[in-house]
Amino acid sequence: MPRKRALAGIASLCALLSTVFVPAATAQVDGGGWTSYSPSFTEQERGCGQISNLTFTLTCSTGSGDQRAERRYATYTGGTRQFEGSFRISSLGGTRISLKQTFQDPSGPFFMLAVERGGRLYAVHGGDTVATGATVGTTVRVNTVHQPGNNHKTYVNGSLKHTVSSPGGSFYDKFGAYRTNSGAGPATVVWSGIKFWRR
Repeated sequence: MPRKRALAGIASLCALLSTVFVPAATAQVDGGGWTSYSPSFTEQERGCGQISNLTFTLTCSTGSGDQRAERRYATYTGGTRQFEGSFRISSLGGTRISLKQTFQDPSGPFFMLAVERGGRLYAVHGGDTVATGATVGTTVRVNTVHQPGNNHKTYVNGSLKHTVSSPGGSFYDKFGAYRTNSGAGPATVVWSGIKFWRR
């Protein structure tokens, strides 16, 4: 009986330790030292944009005006921030749809990752090709690592694909489906695995 009680005590202690000493969250890219966090967000539906949980749809082919379906996260100003999410384009009748933005508040979009019909991912400002293969039905993981006043990096499926210098200031993350100035829907994009870290 004493042995059973001792074993039960050890089991209880292990259960307690597993809840108290939760391992630190490990970021997917760009070394260690990250701490996970959960910034607040709002949803933005403009024009023909529609949001259902993590599914973002532009229902029209309108090539003008504000057509967007996005999540806009809380503003940050310091440290280094990492965003991670995976997207799958389930339909793309249009082209040049922005998927993820790092927005400089209040100046405008500092970095926009968009997709063309055919699967090319590109940086809207400058037009650099970031990656290819983002075709309908393919799941693609995106990480952005941003240090205001230093640089902004974009990883695709774990590989560094794009780096650009960054000014200081206030920024926030957005993702979803957004018509660029030269683009148009319709499009449906399903996001998953949204995570944030800072250090």
